[in-house]
Amino acid sequence: MEHIIKKIIKFRDARDWKQFHNSKDLAISLSLEASELLENFQWKSSEAALLENREEIKDELADVMIYALMMAHDLDINIESAIFDKLKKNEVKYPVEKFKGTSKKYTEG
Repeated sequence: MEHIIKKIIKFRDARDWKQFHNSKDLAISLSLEASELLENFQWKSSEAALLENREEIKDELADVMIYALMMAHDLDINIESAIFDKLKKNEVKYPVEKFKGTSKKYTEG
């Protein structure tokens, strides 16, 4: 993961864009890119969206990940640790024996 983050930061810094990348604006950009990803699925089944928009979906998903990794870097958050920590929390919220095969939220379990 670290080599990807270094590449992203090198790209950004070569263009002197860090000045525009405060936490608020990165969060906004992350949300906007997630919305652009979602737009590829609007009014289509998942299967149709993937058939018609696979390249756009790939690009938007990459944009989401780039902004998320850049934000984690700038906030000095080890994203791998953050993901593992969140998975541990989710294991407690969603025990297999209670939630396997269901889409219920933990508050509904």
